[in-house]
Amino acid sequence: MNKKIGIIGSGSVAQALGTGFLKYGHEVMLGTRNVSKLDEWTTGPGKGSKVGGFTEAAAFGEIIVLAVKGSAAAESLKMAGEANINGKIIMDATNPIADTPPENGVLRFFTSLDNSLMEQLQKEFVQARFVKAFNCIGSHFMVNPPFKTQPTMFICGNDQNAKKEVDIIISKFGFDVADMGGAEAARAIEPLCILWCIPGLLKNEWSHAFKLLKNT
Repeated sequence: MNKKIGIIGSGSVAQALGTGFLKYGHEVMLGTRNVSKLDEWTTGPGKGSKVGGFTEAAAFGEIIVLAVKGSAAAESLKMAGEANINGKIIMDATNPIADTPPENGVLRFFTSLDNSLMEQLQKEFVQARFVKAFNCIGSHFMVNPPFKTQPTMFICGNDQNAKKEVDIIISKFGFDVADMGGAEAARAIEPLCILWCIPGLLKNEWSHAFKLLKNT
């Protein structure tokens, strides 16, 4: 039986993933601070979903998706309530993008290469089971992207069982999953967002994805 999905966030990433989960038969609730923001989505691609606040979405979800601005990630989880996220898988699609403008197409992060955003969240919300996913591709390609070659989705996290469940979901969504290990690997996975965005910011080219090639 498909698990209920609670999505914390209501932007393009939240809506794209919500649509994907609905496509594969999940019950979905999006959590937002502005319910009216989702009126068009809930009557279109998101028809059949539920909408509420962060607390309601986190309580609803057996699996949670974190799809908010990176600088708001910790505060959003606090608003959701630790009792509603403890023990649950949190698919972390956030990136620590700073508010300062890019430099020659290169985004700036508010984290360092020795301390990723997901590591910070895992340390603060110890009982949640974070898995990094969906942070290094545009929202328009997050569900069954139409590339000739199956793209790679890089994931990481400390809980093996959580990663196995996320692997199943991401595979349904049309990706080859590459497990990069523990939460520390987010130090490498999060900056893939910077690399993915460079062609877009410099040349307005946004139709690409990453592929890990293996000589086997």
